[in-house]
Amino acid sequence: MPKITELSQLDLNKTYSYADYLTWQFSEAVELIKGKITLMSPAPNVKHQSISVNLTTLLHNYFKYKKCRIYAAPFDVRLYDRKKSMLASKDIHTVVQPDLCVICNPDLLDKQGCNGAPDWIIEIVSKGNSKREMNIKYDLYEESGVSEYWLVYPEQQAIHQFVLDDKGRYQLKRMYADGAAIPMLFPDLAIDLAEVFEDWDDE
Repeated sequence: MPKITELSQLDLNKTYSYADYLTWQFSEAVELIKGKITLMSPAPNVKHQSISVNLTTLLHNYFKYKKCRIYAAPFDVRLYDRKKSMLASKDIHTVVQPDLCVICNPDLLDKQGCNGAPDWIIEIVSKGNSKREMNIKYDLYEESGVSEYWLVYPEQQAIHQFVLDDKGRYQLKRMYADGAAIPMLFPDLAIDLAEVFEDWDDE
C-alpha cells in the first residue's frame, strides 16, 4: 500500500475511519468528522495562542495535584455516540483536536490520545472556525457526552458556557464577559477573565 502523504491521494467524498487516519502522514492538520476529512483552520494567530497558553497555565496549576488532566492541541480525541461502549479504531469515524480538554477518567487515555468524550472541552473561536465550532462541534460534543463545553471569544473577551442537562442536551448556563468564569464541574475553580485575555497588546 502506498504511503499517504498528500490529501490529493485520497477521495474526499469517501468515509474514513480512525484506523485510516493513523496511516496518514500529511503536513496539513486535519480532523475526521463523521468519516469525512476536514481541514483545520490555518495556524492560530497571536491572540488565539496567548489565550490558549494563559488558560493552559491556569488549568495546569489547578489540576497539578488532582486526578483530572488537561491536554492542549494538537491532541487527538476520538468521539462517538455516548450510548456505545469503547470502540476499536476501525469503528471510529470522528477524530477532533480541541484547543483544550480536561479528562478525569484515565481509562480513556492511550498512547494515541483520548478514546471517548473528555469531561470538559474549551474551543477558542476565530473567524476561520466559528461556524464549525458553533454548529458541527457543538453537536458532536453533545452527542458524545462532553459534560461541559466552553466557547471562548477573543475579540469580545467573553466565554459562553454550555452544560449537558438531564436529557443529554446542552443548555447555555452562562455568558461571562468580566470577573471570573466558574466551570460547573469544578465549582472551586474561579478563572479570572483578565488573566485569560491578558496579552502583550494590553501592556
